[in-house]
Amino acid sequence: QVQLVESGGGLVQAGGSLRLSCAASGRTFTSYVMGWFRQAPGQEREFVARVTWSGLSIYYADSVKGRCTITRDSAKNAVYLQMNSLRAEDTGVYYCVAAETNSKDATNWPYWGQGTQVTVAS
Repeated sequence: QVQLVESGGGLVQAGGSLRLSCAASGRTFTSYVMGWFRQAPGQEREFVARVTWSGLSIYYADSVKGRCTITRDSAKNAVYLQMNSLRAEDTGVYYCVAAETNSKDATNWPYWGQGTQVTVAS
């Protein structure tokens, strides 16, 4: 069974940085796409970024492009999201996700972690 465990969230001042980590287990992920979604209070879940397990294909939401970097470490079965120049609107619960297909639609990602809270104070 796929298990995704996030860590690295917290409270940060606007303009600061955070690095989120996701530990993946339960199967071989070589055919998987890994990604991050976020959900602000009262909002729907929003796509943030995704990377193929090979690392050859990466895609970002326009809202984070240039400020976030998604990477993966196949040896550690881990995915990371480096977030810089954080803004108040980046506040939310960040979820690590996995799927065998690319999509910005949350319903197409079958595997989700429990989420980690990111709060950006302005």
